[in-house]
Amino acid sequence: MNLILLGPPGAGKGTQAERLQDAYNLVQLSTGDMLREEVKSGSDLGKTAKEIMERGDLVPDDLIIKMISGRIDQNSGGDGIILDGFPRTTAQAEALDRMLDEKGLKMDHVIQITVDEDAVVERISGRFSCAKCGMGYHDHFKKPKVEGVCDKCGSTEFTRRADDNADTVRSRLAAYREQTAPILPYYEAKKALKAVDGMGGIDEVYARIKAVIEEG
Repeated sequence: MNLILLGPPGAGKGTQAERLQDAYNLVQLSTGDMLREEVKSGSDLGKTAKEIMERGDLVPDDLIIKMISGRIDQNSGGDGIILDGFPRTTAQAEALDRMLDEKGLKMDHVIQITVDEDAVVERISGRFSCAKCGMGYHDHFKKPKVEGVCDKCGSTEFTRRADDNADTVRSRLAAYREQTAPILPYYEAKKALKAVDGMGGIDEVYARIKAVIEEG
């Protein structure tokens, strides 16, 4: 099973992807993480991507598709993939479909997590993480069990992303509406898109996503 999680920043795509990969033995592919890994590994693709990023340019679609294709070929022991953060444009969605078609594969589910934008601003501006292991927390929704101590590794050092502030979040939401939301009609036309209410607890939203998948 292959699926895409769509939704604005702060919709909870990463959190839900982690649960889904465990439940269905899927491999989560985050293009940002993959790019960083390729650059770190010094692969030919990583070297090319590094040169492009150092110039301040966006990594072209064909390079991203090539990277995803390589990960699918490696198969990492999973029964499918979850794409988080890709595609962002209709051109990327079309290129992704062509690549999958060449492999005799298809995208089984495209799930859009819908959220209230004011709630998203609260979600993101309250995020912080363990500086040592990266475990994520929130000022209101997910505090460490022991204040000031990471549940996972016991570290007492935490960090916040500089761009996790209300003004920046609203700008990112506007960018999502302009750039990524237009791909929704593409998947609607293919009858692949299902919308899931992303408001509520993590377990509640997960149950809704799972219901969509189980319905086929």
